[in-house]
Amino acid sequence: MSESLRVGLAGLGTVGASVAKVIAEKANELAAQCGRPVEITAVSARDRSRDRGFDHTQMHWFDDPVALAQSNHIDVFVELIGGDEGPALDSVAAALDAGRHVVTANKALLAKHGVELARKSEAAGVILNFEAAVAGGIPIIKTMRESLSGNKVSRVYGIMNGTANYILTRMERDRITFAECLADAQRLGYAEADPTFDIEGHDTAHKLAILASIAFGTQIAADDIYMEGISNIALGDIEAARELGYRIKLLGVAQRTASGIEQRVHPTMVPLGSVIAQVDGVTNAVAVEADVIGTLMMSGPGAGGNATASAVIGDLADIAKAQPGRQQAPALGRPADLLEPYERARMRTHEGGYFVRLTVHDRPGVFAALATRMAEQDISLESIVQHGAAPHPVPMGPDNPYGDDLDGTDPKTVILITHETTEQAIRKAIEGILQDGHLVSRPQVIRIERAG
Repeated sequence: MSESLRVGLAGLGTVGASVAKVIAEKANELAAQCGRPVEITAVSARDRSRDRGFDHTQMHWFDDPVALAQSNHIDVFVELIGGDEGPALDSVAAALDAGRHVVTANKALLAKHGVELARKSEAAGVILNFEAAVAGGIPIIKTMRESLSGNKVSRVYGIMNGTANYILTRMERDRITFAECLADAQRLGYAEADPTFDIEGHDTAHKLAILASIAFGTQIAADDIYMEGISNIALGDIEAARELGYRIKLLGVAQRTASGIEQRVHPTMVPLGSVIAQVDGVTNAVAVEADVIGTLMMSGPGAGGNATASAVIGDLADIAKAQPGRQQAPALGRPADLLEPYERARMRTHEGGYFVRLTVHDRPGVFAALATRMAEQDISLESIVQHGAAPHPVPMGPDNPYGDDLDGTDPKTVILITHETTEQAIRKAIEGILQDGHLVSRPQVIRIERAG
């Protein structure tokens, strides 16, 4: 049997410890599958004394991950430190410059420096793998980078954050508010103490930027993503969506348009009968639409120690199997120098249906005014639904200058579902509705997405 693949592991948190334990437990299976043993020979972490559930006393210990990345004791460097600068970037760059293969689960690092790091890997003739950076245990990177060769991708979308999906699932299933769901998710360990990164869409945006680069052959453009989170989703939105045959999901969507590549992360209404609507809890799902294969959807665990470790070990196995001197697939699907400049589509040209929830004063002329504002923008309405008294309306104040104070009447909820229209048209219609003074609180607007 060939010599062992010597692995240097930087970061011994939940994922790092899982990687180490699985490699030790599955040593015989990995050796048989890869044609050579895979073993961790060196590690780096901040605290040497901490019990991590595996024996690292026979491994070389490095306090400095950069020193580990440059060490002659390893063939491949695994970065599980996290962060888009500092030790993570320095150590990955050092490993590539030293001619070491690299495996990372760091989506923030790749979203910011992915093209630069891909260029380094190509110059050194080494492999840069990052399956664990997007959708955890789902092998979407390898599928898009290798298995879909010859396909022209038109759209990639999915649920890529388990925390947000867990909250939306619980809101619908248990009929509880966003705040209650978030507190529960934090208690169970599904959400961080500061959940902003997950619930406001930043995590999904990083993952989407990486997928879009591979899908469309463009440079990574994480700063050019339209983004909305789920913190303003009310229980009433969840319930109204279900009544109308939809379910709300936080989606990341990237697609080709006539004006460029559209990348967006926002709450989205998807048909109840669609596959992605059935993806609940912390599960992730990613769909790819292409000219040859049609639509491909993959779902599975998107986070957690074992799911992420599985992806890391899969990347290590690919490196162990690689033939020396044989050209490997470029990190981003094509050589970094051939990645096209990213051309951002104008969000206002986005086309689709919309869900609009309005809390209005119950007085004559309101319906006519709403219909007039929509008609002014050539927006065709699929349905108008009026509910009873709005629960706990929030009066418009100094930050919402178009509204009136409550005038003694119980406010009503009006829900509009539009046929396909443009983002620009819907925004102009909403601005007109605000100016008319019929609203008690800010409108809620949720895009409707065609989904498999």
